[in-house]
Amino acid sequence: MNLYQLQYFRLQNADDQYNLDILKASSKSLIEIDTIWDQLKDLIKVLNVGIQYSKVEMTSAINRHLKETTIEEYGVWVFYPWRNTLIHLLDKEEFLLVKTNRNKDKITCEQQQLLRSKHIGIIGLSVGHSAATTIALEGCAGSISIADFDDLELSNCNRIKTSLLNLGLPKVVITAREILEIDPFININYFEEGITTENIDCFINDNGKMDLIIEECDSVAIKILVRKKAKTYGVPVIMEMSDRGMIDIERYDLDKNYPMFHGEIADYDFEKNDIATFHSHQKLKLMYDMVGGDSISLALKNSLLKIGKTLLTYPQLASAVMLGGGVCTDVARRILLGQIDFSGRFYVDVEKIIAEG
Repeated sequence: MNLYQLQYFRLQNADDQYNLDILKASSKSLIEIDTIWDQLKDLIKVLNVGIQYSKVEMTSAINRHLKETTIEEYGVWVFYPWRNTLIHLLDKEEFLLVKTNRNKDKITCEQQQLLRSKHIGIIGLSVGHSAATTIALEGCAGSISIADFDDLELSNCNRIKTSLLNLGLPKVVITAREILEIDPFININYFEEGITTENIDCFINDNGKMDLIIEECDSVAIKILVRKKAKTYGVPVIMEMSDRGMIDIERYDLDKNYPMFHGEIADYDFEKNDIATFHSHQKLKLMYDMVGGDSISLALKNSLLKIGKTLLTYPQLASAVMLGGGVCTDVARRILLGQIDFSGRFYVDVEKIIAEG
């Protein structure tokens, strides 16, 4: 079975019709979903805002739109191999026109087209998974590269919104599939080994230089490597911490000399000290400094003292991860549209915002 790539059949092409016939003949349990008529009704309404159609008038409008094309041939049939499902959809431009219609005019048509030309990289797929699927929902990128070396474990399912049927699958495959089930026209690159010193240049530069990186990995060494490379190539980095709604914006595209983590780790000499040789408590101290340890929540601060003793790792809640995905998407969109031209650390602290008094 193909892990995440789709097959597309445009039936006005004879070869595609032939290949689809073979697919149908070879798969006895194939599931078919065909709501193209309803999608065309939506399209007609989007193209003709303000006109009220009777049932007869809508049928006539759709038939005029189809012209000489049969309803079966119109649009594109998309095969999802991991679901053994074939779905009939409007083709790319009309699909996006209808799907993003309710974004208007919080996102204008011109802005939506600009966002579709953007390439976003996402490293680490907890908050990153939430961000990736929200970006796909909102239509904030045409290409998404994702990186994570982990498989989905039961302990991840307190915060990653996915099916238990995905247990044991690589997180990158799960995320890629879920993106494509939201939007089959997004270009996806995935790095199942995670980010390494060997592949990070390809991660940033393959398919055109990345426009923005969302960094959500656990490795201190990779966090620093990502920012060093972002400085080299002039790519902005954002990171959401899942604690107090903290989000970092580091605009290395505007200033390659901007200090990593806003100067919070300026005292560390990474040229002399290899992070790989750090003891666990040294890495924890470095992480603590990165996020401005005095500003983290009391609950997280207390938890950090228990890691390796009574806690396996630091805590993350689903509500914080979902919030983080939304905040990452909002900030990413505004950076890509030129509406944020600064760096800084910000907090969407729900407990502080919603509090007595």
